[in-house]
This record gives sequence, structure tokens and C-alpha cells, in this order.
Amino acid sequence: MVEESRARSVPPLRIAVIAPPYFELPPEGYGGIEAVVADLVEGLVACGHDVTVVGAGRGKTSADFIGTLEEPASAEVGEVIPEVLHAISAAHIIDELVAGGGVDVVHDHTAAGSLLARRWSRTPMVVTAHGPVRGSWKQYYRHISVDAHLVAISDAQRSFAPDLRWAGTVHNGVVPEAFPFQEAKEDFALWLGRYNADKAPHLAIDAARAAGLPIVLAGKCSEPPEQEFFAAEVEPRLGPDVTVAGAVGFAEKTDLLSRARCLLFPLQWDEPFGMVLIESMVCGTPVVALPRGAVPEVVVDGVTGILCSDLDDLPTALDDVTALDSAACRRHVEEHFTVERTTRGYEEVYRAALLAADEPPAQPGLSTTPPSIARDLA
Repeated sequence: MVEESRARSVPPLRIAVIAPPYFELPPEGYGGIEAVVADLVEGLVACGHDVTVVGAGRGKTSADFIGTLEEPASAEVGEVIPEVLHAISAAHIIDELVAGGGVDVVHDHTAAGSLLARRWSRTPMVVTAHGPVRGSWKQYYRHISVDAHLVAISDAQRSFAPDLRWAGTVHNGVVPEAFPFQEAKEDFALWLGRYNADKAPHLAIDAARAAGLPIVLAGKCSEPPEQEFFAAEVEPRLGPDVTVAGAVGFAEKTDLLSRARCLLFPLQWDEPFGMVLIESMVCGTPVVALPRGAVPEVVVDGVTGILCSDLDDLPTALDDVTALDSAACRRHVEEHFTVERTTRGYEEVYRAALLAADEPPAQPGLSTTPPSIARDLA
């Protein structure tokens, strides 16, 4: 919770936030980016800022909300057209806000929305890169960062494209009070995510079975590629020691997280952050994972989880993890990964962007890497 005295001491900004078009704010079930955006918006409002959110459907937020699509494009996650339609609508909405002098900063959390950065020459745009920054995405963000202030969500993400013009690194956060804490754990491992090879639920089953530990799978399986992966890799592994919980809402998710012996996270790609990691730890539940992407940046090996260099080490870790302190897991999140810290980080980015608004435009290909903003905040 942001203290009232601090909210009064920070001069307010008028901020337009562009949310993704696939789920409402806050999302009822799956919707990782939308959950991050919803919490950030509440944090900004609590600090006294005037926030307008442009999103899909009907947003349940303390900020002003303007809808683009009547219904979120949940069945079309990853499709181009919903993104483009949303971006076009957002452009017209923010045009009116800017013309009326009602916006100091635009903060984009989408893909296509970042293309609007040059549209408002005197209103800076901050763009959070929520996904990978390799390959074509790296080239995309290279072009975007000429006109926008690009923010990473982890140092690990940033390390894959250190030559981009990063404005800072701001970790995602949660509101600890919204998550239940439970010290006594039950004897099952939990896997939580989307059904695909990167998230590796099939490897989680293998590791838990090798350790003789039941496992609960709680994941999104609505898109054809997810369903195909489930049929090919997960279904053949099902047995009495595997419980498929389906796509869970917030209450059911946090209940599972608080009761599980550990979150099992055998990641097969370099995840830029991993919200489920801090959601698990704030519930007092340690993580057993491979050290891919931002995992070592978020999880303290031997304190809030066990990081295994090889898949073969996971079964042993599932036994050893019972020795870790649940209170230390929650304390780590309270000290490093709260919405309050996230909000403070973005406030610094916004103010730096406003200070730079009168500077000459950057040249394509210019390589600067300013120090992280959020991680240095007390």
C-alpha cells in the first residue's frame, strides 16, 4: 500500500496507459501482462497521479477507463488484427486527450501501440518490453526506441539486447496483502502456466514422478497450439499422481500456491521475468527451477528456492526444498518485488522522459545503456 504522505509529496502527472486488448483489467483468470498493468495503474492512482487507461472491454479500475474493443479478444491471443484495431482506436482516443492538454506521458504495454510513439511529438511515450528482445523483436524495439523510452522488466531480459537504448529496468511487483501466506505445506508440487514446450509441464510431471511427489497442473489450454501440445506431451503422462486443475482464477490460483510444497518451474526458454515466481514466494512457497532467463534474478538459490543446472537434479531438489523457510520467501518479495517499488520505478522513468522531451531526437543505431532505475531505489 502506498502511504498517503508520499502520495501528497509527489507532484501528480497525467498518464495515459495503453493496456493489451486480450483480457479485461484486472483479468479474472489468465492474463499476465494485464494483471501487471492493473496493479501498476492502482499504484499510480494511489500516488496521486491522474491516470486514464485505454483497454478492451470494461475495466474495473480506480483510473478513468476508455474501452476500444467491446469485448476483449481473448480467443485471438497473439493475432495481429486485434492488436492493430486496438492501436488505431487508442491513437484516436489519446489524440483527443493530448489535444485537450490532458496527457503528460503515454505508457504503452502492447506490441502495435508502440508504433504510435512519433504521433505525439511533445508527449513522451514509455514502452515496456514484456516479452523477448531477440531476433525480429530486437529489431522492432531498436526502431521503437528511437522515439520511445524503452523499459526492461529484468536485467536478464536487457542482457540479450544490451545495445538497445534502454531507459531503465523496472521489475514487476505484486501487492503482498492480496496473497495468502501459509507456512504449513501439503505434499504436492504445483506447475502453473501455459501449455507449451517453453513452460514444460511435461517435464514437470517427469520430475515430480521421479521424486514420488504428486503434482497439480494449473494452466491455460484454450488455443489450438496449447491443445495440441497437451494431447501430444501431457495427456500420455497423466496418471493418479497428476491432477489437472485447468485454467484457474485468482482465488483458486493463490490457494494452490499457498498450499503447495513448491512451485515447479522447469523452464525451457529465457523468460524475461516470470510473475508466477513472485506470486509463489509471496505465498510462502519456494520455487524449484532451472536458472533460465530472469529466474536467478528473482529467486534466491538456497533461500527462496532451489535452482538446478540440469533436469536430472530436479527430483532431488523436490525433496530438499522442504528445508527452506516460508517466511523468508514472503519477506524476499515484500522487500524487492512489490507494486509500490514498481510504481516508484516507473515514476522515475516518466520524469526522465519528460526532462528529455526537449532534447534532439536520437539517431537510429545509437547505443546507450543508462543504469537501471528501479533496482537502485531504496
